[in-house]
Amino acid sequence: MCSRGAARDLVMFDCGCLALRPCGRPPGSCARMSVRTQAILGGCDGIAQARRSARGHVPEDVRNVMVKALSQTPCLNGCILPASAVRVLNTLESAGLEAWVVGGWVRDALRGTSGHDVDICCSGTWQENEHVLAEAGIAVVESGIKFGGITAVMDGERIEVTTYRLDGFYSDGRHPESVRFTRDVTEDLARRDFTVNAMAWHPVRGLLDLYGGEEDLERGVIRAVGEPRRRFEEDALRMLRAVRFACRLNFSIEPATAQALAECAPLLDAVARERVGVELTGILATGRAGDALMRSPEVMCAAIPELAACRGFDQHSPYHAYDVYEHTARVLAAASSFARNESSQGEQTDAVVPSLTLMWAALLHDVGKPATYTQDAQGRGHFYGHPEVSATMARHIMKRLAISSDIAQPACSLIRWHDHPMRNTRADLLHGMHLFAGEALGARRLTDELFDLKRADTLGKDPSCFSYVDEIEAMRAHAHALFDEGAAYSTKTLALTGRDLIAAGVEPGPRVGELLDRALNACMNGVVANSTADLLAYLELA
Repeated sequence: MCSRGAARDLVMFDCGCLALRPCGRPPGSCARMSVRTQAILGGCDGIAQARRSARGHVPEDVRNVMVKALSQTPCLNGCILPASAVRVLNTLESAGLEAWVVGGWVRDALRGTSGHDVDICCSGTWQENEHVLAEAGIAVVESGIKFGGITAVMDGERIEVTTYRLDGFYSDGRHPESVRFTRDVTEDLARRDFTVNAMAWHPVRGLLDLYGGEEDLERGVIRAVGEPRRRFEEDALRMLRAVRFACRLNFSIEPATAQALAECAPLLDAVARERVGVELTGILATGRAGDALMRSPEVMCAAIPELAACRGFDQHSPYHAYDVYEHTARVLAAASSFARNESSQGEQTDAVVPSLTLMWAALLHDVGKPATYTQDAQGRGHFYGHPEVSATMARHIMKRLAISSDIAQPACSLIRWHDHPMRNTRADLLHGMHLFAGEALGARRLTDELFDLKRADTLGKDPSCFSYVDEIEAMRAHAHALFDEGAAYSTKTLALTGRDLIAAGVEPGPRVGELLDRALNACMNGVVANSTADLLAYLELA
């Protein structure tokens, strides 16, 4: 058996992480910890040290080693722990408490990225944690003390520090009725949602992975911690989080977890609609919402019940190879791919966030089709007026989900006009640009997104329609040229103002606006040039 002294020695691993020297006992010989964890902890004696520490007690000699190690530059898988987090961790452990980095930062670092905020869990009560940090001159905000949480603020960075806890019964399917604080980090990890989020890491003690989260990261799997139904019955919002993580990481959902998602989907009814809206926006922002619709239809239809009518709704049209629901999923996938393929370097990248306006429009652009369906004598389906109905429904849906009006208003405009016929002529394009003249996001951006939606809509239809994409791109290029030349498509871009009309003898009042609209229409239709003199002459005011 190795000596405890050997287990306390520190070594520098290839990635630059400081950790306890392995004791030589074969990895895998100690239960409930990953091979990597055992190697870092130093075999059986290292694990014994960790278990004593996991009860919140850190022996003084071990604490001194840890504090010394933390004075270095700790990193996990090449990702450096921010200096502010190191100081918070060091401060807590210098006071005899135990602390670990948990959650998203650990998950992302193991994937080779480090963009996530740092969360720390600690054996101390929130009062103890606050006192220790305040004594060290670190600002503290009592952000979630009901659940043992405070926020340390350093150099503009916010680090969540939460006491180890066990959750009580979830009567509302969202929040525990009570929490019980504990000194054992393993109990805290057991209450977490998914294995990839249930890992803890310390620069000295290494990775604590009791549920195979690292292996699931390597396999690309989202798996619930413990029994999936119990996790979702505790907090129904976890179902949308599972979908979001699967989309964001491009992972699959483990079969038992996926089955529980389908079975528990109705529980989402108990979740506040604004929380559902936040998660749906997060799913759309990943650029893989089309996958979410196809892989987790029960959850997505529980989040937006209006989508349920679209599932299996046969369009009975030679232009459509898919039902309304699958068509929507394919439109989302196509629209999302544009953002990844049109990064600033021209290289495909998943880091580019697609326009949320476009994503919401793609998700809801045909939601009104089932309500507008008719069938002619030949058995062909028609959806007369579906853009208007879809826009109205989308407005109600997004209001219910508390989606920002900055997103909802332009998204509804895109939905309203997504099926508007356009030809590649100057007059048609100027009238198309005019549709968005009053939008806060600007006519140029929304005209571009209208073409994006039209292109995606086309690619979600029968392959016989795909040739229309070339025409859409030709119209886009022509519209860009019209914007660049300063062509008139709104009264603001017209070379004639109300003051010009009044100076020409028009009485102030409604007639001024009527004349400006008349002049604009004539200009867009190519009847008159966009110059003040020509426009006044056209209005017979020169």
